[in-house]
Amino acid sequence: METKPYITLQQALKKYNLVSTGGEAKFVIQNGEVKVDGILETRRGRKLYGGEIITYAAQKVVVKDVD
Repeated sequence: METKPYITLQQALKKYNLVSTGGEAKFVIQNGEVKVDGILETRRGRKLYGGEIITYAAQKVVVKDVD
């Protein structure tokens, strides 16, 4: 069975320069400051497969290039 490539929410926050460190990503996610597709997300390991919209600190990014 083939698994679809993904990136975790914590990795995505760093990749798209919304935060500068993994520790900061963990903090803002667990503190309830991050939304995925308009829904509050507190799981830093949330799998993103591409196309999701991450909102944090009045910034929005669309997840792409997950493989």
